[in-house]
Amino acid sequence: MDEHIEDDERVALAALSSSAARRKTHSYSQQLRTGSGQKRQHQVRKHSLDEDRIPKNIERYYNNHDSSDDDFYPHSAAAGFPPKSGSFSSGAGEYLSHRLDQNLCTDSPEESRPSLAEFIGSGGGAGIFKVPVRAGVHPGRPPCLELRPHPLRETQVGKFLRTIACTETQLWAGQEGGVRVWNTADAYEPGWGVGGRIRRGDEDAAPFLESVNTSPTMCLMVDPANRLVWSGHKDGKIRSWKMDQTLEDSPFKEGLSWQAHRGPVFCLTISSYGDLWSGSEGGVIKIWPWESMEKSLSLTQEERHMAALLVERSFIDLRSQVTINGVCNISSSDVKCLVSDKVRAKVWCAAAVSFSLWDARTRELLKVFNIEGQIENRVDVQSGTDQQVEDEMKVKFVSTSKKEKSGGFLQRSRNAIMGAADAVRRVAKGAGGAFTEDNKRTEALTITSDGTIWSGCTNGFIVQWDGNGNRLQDFQHHPAGVQCFCSFGERVYVGYLSGTVQVLDLDGNLLAGWVAHSSPVIKMASGTDYIFSLATHGGIRGWTIASPGPIDGMLRSELAAKEPVCTRRDNFKILIGTWNVGQGRASPEGLKAWLGSAATDAGIVVVGLQEVEMGAGFLAMSAAKETVGLEGSSIGQWWQDTIGKSLDEGTTFERMGSRQLAGLLIAIWVRKNLRTHAGDIDASAVPCGFGRAIGNKGGVGLRLRIYDRIMCFVNCHLAAHLEAVNRRNADFDHIYRNMVFSRSSNLLNNAAAGVTTAVQNIRGSNAGNGDEGRPELSEADMVVFLGDFNYRLHSISYDEARDFVSQRCFDWLREKDQLRAEMKAGKVFQGMREALIRFPPTYKFERHQPGLAGYDSGEKKRIPAWCDRILYRDNRASATGECSLECPVVASILQYEACMEVTDSDHKPVRCKFSVDIAHVDRSVRRQEFGEIFRSEKIRTVLEEYRRVPETIVSSNGISLQNQETAVLKISNKCVKDNAVFQIICEGLSAVKEEGQGSEHRPRGSYGFPRWLEVTPAAGIIKPDQFEEVSVRHEEHQTQDDSADGIPQNWWSEDTRDKEVVLKVNIRGSRSNQTKTHRVSVRHTFTAPRPTRVDSKSKSSKKIHGGNSINRFDFRQLSSSSSSDAHDDHRYLHSP
Repeated sequence: MDEHIEDDERVALAALSSSAARRKTHSYSQQLRTGSGQKRQHQVRKHSLDEDRIPKNIERYYNNHDSSDDDFYPHSAAAGFPPKSGSFSSGAGEYLSHRLDQNLCTDSPEESRPSLAEFIGSGGGAGIFKVPVRAGVHPGRPPCLELRPHPLRETQVGKFLRTIACTETQLWAGQEGGVRVWNTADAYEPGWGVGGRIRRGDEDAAPFLESVNTSPTMCLMVDPANRLVWSGHKDGKIRSWKMDQTLEDSPFKEGLSWQAHRGPVFCLTISSYGDLWSGSEGGVIKIWPWESMEKSLSLTQEERHMAALLVERSFIDLRSQVTINGVCNISSSDVKCLVSDKVRAKVWCAAAVSFSLWDARTRELLKVFNIEGQIENRVDVQSGTDQQVEDEMKVKFVSTSKKEKSGGFLQRSRNAIMGAADAVRRVAKGAGGAFTEDNKRTEALTITSDGTIWSGCTNGFIVQWDGNGNRLQDFQHHPAGVQCFCSFGERVYVGYLSGTVQVLDLDGNLLAGWVAHSSPVIKMASGTDYIFSLATHGGIRGWTIASPGPIDGMLRSELAAKEPVCTRRDNFKILIGTWNVGQGRASPEGLKAWLGSAATDAGIVVVGLQEVEMGAGFLAMSAAKETVGLEGSSIGQWWQDTIGKSLDEGTTFERMGSRQLAGLLIAIWVRKNLRTHAGDIDASAVPCGFGRAIGNKGGVGLRLRIYDRIMCFVNCHLAAHLEAVNRRNADFDHIYRNMVFSRSSNLLNNAAAGVTTAVQNIRGSNAGNGDEGRPELSEADMVVFLGDFNYRLHSISYDEARDFVSQRCFDWLREKDQLRAEMKAGKVFQGMREALIRFPPTYKFERHQPGLAGYDSGEKKRIPAWCDRILYRDNRASATGECSLECPVVASILQYEACMEVTDSDHKPVRCKFSVDIAHVDRSVRRQEFGEIFRSEKIRTVLEEYRRVPETIVSSNGISLQNQETAVLKISNKCVKDNAVFQIICEGLSAVKEEGQGSEHRPRGSYGFPRWLEVTPAAGIIKPDQFEEVSVRHEEHQTQDDSADGIPQNWWSEDTRDKEVVLKVNIRGSRSNQTKTHRVSVRHTFTAPRPTRVDSKSKSSKKIHGGNSINRFDFRQLSSSSSSDAHDDHRYLHSP
């Protein structure tokens, strides 16, 4: 018989030879070995265990198979596998049985037992089944600063970050319980939590300070002039925070705060004149004049209540101003974005599908237009309550009439599903038309350095607008929805729903892109050296302003050299159990035999059940519930509670989450000492039954993040019947490709991060995958498939199969296993691994009949089969591999067995125990190493290029204006290579005293201009060797006689004394993080009726390049003369 035993089987058998001790756990092999008469009297065997009962035609089972040495692999070369032997002795059959039986009955502790040999399916090296690429430093994106590494979602309840904003030296973040602030000087320091007190989830974050608890923060706005950060909150309040916070102040308190809106404050901006604009639900826009805020900020802490009242009563309600006879000209949708166009002194307001454009000085409505650029004459009346919602939801899921019952289960199930889905669609459409308009909704808005406005839509399109609200162009570089923008120099960074960040130039051309986070990028902000991005999971990363560029390769190579210092390795065990319970319930003894004894050293326990509950009515109701986002059943909950008790849930283990689809149920428990490293549980379900609509067949999955690695567990129930091999293969392929994970209603700590609803509905390839079009399972570090796969034994009769089982000839039976044949052909479970099966077929049995006599002996006499299986794939691209950052998850199988003594179902439960090695990065240590590299002389030399500021000249440093006079300030770019990006701000305002000296200059909000001064354009780009002419004009300040909330506004109007302001002309390079400043003094006098000369130099000049600006707006040239030097220019100021 030895000539028929395959070489690969010899290797597998040899691997077992080093394990001769006895196992403590109970399995079928103990029943086979025992000589207990008590056991025997319950086993009415029809098949003898004697040698002569082996069928005479057994030779054909060896001669007809084909196998290769590549089918089986020991887990490690160190396991002591001997070389292939030439042949077995004449007693090879007895030797085989002895070895198999010996392996099944070991009692040794698991630490001393070697890993089991494995069978590997073909086709795992290509396409969607290719192992994901891993590296110590991600090869597909620039190296980054992990200011706050991805925290586990479960640790962030009540602390989810919603938004970020940057100052010159700080990064502020708004969270559900207030705000927090990082000082960039401490960005590379090891994590030490809040004020030295480490909170779970922030152990690896850079040191930060935190405010007192407040209502959830929705938005932030930086006011550098007054060193304040303004925050808008869910409770409708606006709060101010001082930038200069110290460790002693933690948790620090707010300064000025007041009740601004009845609903949440969604967005804030500061206009060109220092006023604070806020947007809320229902299209409400309010202006908080700087004069009232300045008075309130000057009050003491004891007068805080008076200060709040002062501001609260000063608001200007823009919506009420444009509402006439109940008809409003602007949208009643929630205000999503407010952007101050400081180039032209305007304010943009964006709702979901419309825009409104306002004059920042007069606060008048200039234009209302839709996403297509068409002007709207809106008659917007508040919509009534949704009608017929209850009627639509009252769907008759299962008919009770005899006539409908005659249609059959399939027809009734289809009708129920289609009816429920149609009702949901109609209700959703009636409520807001989301199904028709959702792909065009505006999610983000920004202004770029050249003066154009960019809006981002949920369908991935980006629209460019000029300053007057005219649509210039639209383009799309990514299919996922746009979530945020960040403008820096001549670049625009775009954050997407898929977690991707792209870098575009001002014309909309794509320069670079990478997957920045594993979840949507909801906010970006520019700092001194970094562009920071915030993801929904709360992680914050900083991307150098020089990326993409040569600096990336330098940082990557330096970080790779630090890999040994940053790498950590951990090991734990995972127990996987699968059982088709056949609508039954398990006894406590059965659960203990299946899971209890094996879970003693497991860190994670995953249980998958099939046929928890079946029946036409239940399946139809389950399908209808899935349509409206509901899941689960009372019986499914009973199973979870019962299994939890057997695992000592609450004391030893903690249940992390579950997912049920009809009769399929999967649940996961994590040992408490491992709980701090495990989280981010997501769930998914894919039905495969009855046209891919019913959950009697299909898969349910859970995704777990542990030690920063992703593991997926999928419980499947595939198509039944011997001949349905192709259907089973198709079911697997359908599940693998369509399993998309999201938060389930049964997941613990299921808190939302306060982002757009679109973030919660990511589907398909845009759900954060690193490779477009790859299923989410393809991106996991470890994938385990468990369940009733329903693959049978082919080309064998019932009696022959029973005889082989009786003689423990599992090696012969494996050659008839449909699953093994299909995997070998690369048709299913491509590249996945399974330990060699050393237990009897687990299907089909008579309930409550122990031993082999329990196999189906009824009329159908179903052939025994290994229907219940557990397969896996880790990070190894080949048969063997060492655990490292390039191969971070390496698993081996310690146990793979069936619990034959459990008789509560027609299937036997199966369990598999893995030993998992995980390599991961100590992110706090790596951040320190990154800081040392980034601050090194080598890197700083490269960054010097980004500190260069073009040389510029300003025509005058002093201007004097009388009423409604205009002067022209010329800014010349003397550089012949680089563009100059300029911005003009008002450093301060003072009243001129009688002796002609100005008092102390006080800045307005965000360095805004006084209302009597108009500077146009106040920002832009100047091309090399060209200039920009800026109009500086005095405007008559009209005191408004109307009132704001009953208070006349003339009490804050400016006085008529002579005024003086100091303008700062800030110059930057196209990608520079440094600024050079020119100061220009502008004095407004109410006397001196004659024109005032700005410059006394001669008027002779010679031409240079014409004044070109790439600002995209209509600007009237005030003078056509130009000179070789800006200081030679003459301008006479005159009254119009």
